Amino acid sequence: MFSKIFPPIHAEGYKFLVIAGFITIILLSFSSFLGAIGLLLTIWVYYFFRDPERVIIEDDNYLVSPADGEVIKVEEVDGPKEVGLENKRFKKISIFMNVFDCHVNRTPCSGKVEQILYKPGKFFNASLDKASEDNERNYYKIKDNSGNDIIVVQIAGLIARRIVCETNNDQNLNQGDRIGMIRFGSRADVFYENYEPLVKVGQKTISGETLIARK
Repeated sequence: MFSKIFPPIHAEGYKFLVIAGFITIILLSFSSFLGAIGLLLTIWVYYFFRDPERVIIEDDNYLVSPADGEVIKVEEVDGPKEVGLENKRFKKISIFMNVFDCHVNRTPCSGKVEQILYKPGKFFNASLDKASEDNERNYYKIKDNSGNDIIVVQIAGLIARRIVCETNNDQNLNQGDRIGMIRFGSRADVFYENYEPLVKVGQKTISGETLIARK
């Protein structure tokens, strides 16, 4: 019960928590009202960087959500040219993470990381279509246990200014493993083949738990 109310936080969050706490102390020295605002800021920072444990299905017949958030796109598209898949057709699910969602990202499937590619870019609102091509982003090309290409793309948003990658090339992943996070408000795209979508636009997702596609 305690861990649900006060979940552990991602390592990226500690320095921001210290900064927010320091600001709160300074504001409190001016007035209790400003101190209360600082305290709310500190609480928000804590919950933004929360990294709760998730219950993973561990079933190769399904893809799980890479992110907490809201489904904003379910469509069929060409694969991302950045990883050489522009001549293949994929289904794509896009999930928008607002500043109140958990921002730790997880792999939708078990498999091997074949390629990681960082692409610098702009910082448009991550819910816009052009964010997929113009914004700063990080690609993970994963070969699942059936030989399918699964691509997860972390896309920085209007406020986000850093994509954190915690995965290496040639690394073997289990479904639901953490692959990284994005600071502060962003989006995750999943390109996949030979699965059928299980989610629709407007649906809320939980990283590592929500089933987004099945064979």
